[in-house]
Amino acid sequence: MPSTAPVADFDHAQRDALRLNLQKELLGQIPMAAAMQLAIAQWDGEQVELHAPLAPNVNDKGCAFGGSLVSVMTLACWSLIKLAADQRGFACEIYVQDSTVRYLAPVWNDFRAIAHLADGQSLDDFLDILALRGKARTATRCSIALADGTAACTLEARFVALRAKSPLQPANAAQS
Repeated sequence: MPSTAPVADFDHAQRDALRLNLQKELLGQIPMAAAMQLAIAQWDGEQVELHAPLAPNVNDKGCAFGGSLVSVMTLACWSLIKLAADQRGFACEIYVQDSTVRYLAPVWNDFRAIAHLADGQSLDDFLDILALRGKARTATRCSIALADGTAACTLEARFVALRAKSPLQPANAAQS
């Protein structure tokens, strides 16, 4: 049975192992993540940071393509929820429900997306509801900053998680 207890005693090495495993999954199972050369650079249990080089994500003007920026931010938010579920032993499918993106300035260098839950949201509460009902929603926020720290773009997104039927069967698998 998955644990919904806080995981304050989860050590850095265990988090690193989950982070590296998820990065391998992303690059192996999501072709666009591999093409964008994403790296999950950091995860502290409360926020996740994805890095992406400019070269494979460039547009015709020489700055980062807007589609790449929103994709990296969406994957950062998704990764935050996935890592929290993995850390607590939950097998679930996670889907983006809706999102709003704001492009504030062009990005001319390699970039990093930092994702966290929106104000008033709790990973523990989210996973408690998932355990109880088999379905849960949460809101996330992500941003990509310029070198001076000002926001280049922001994302607000809501995600839905569905508990998997079994470890080998995705939550959305057809019933026989």
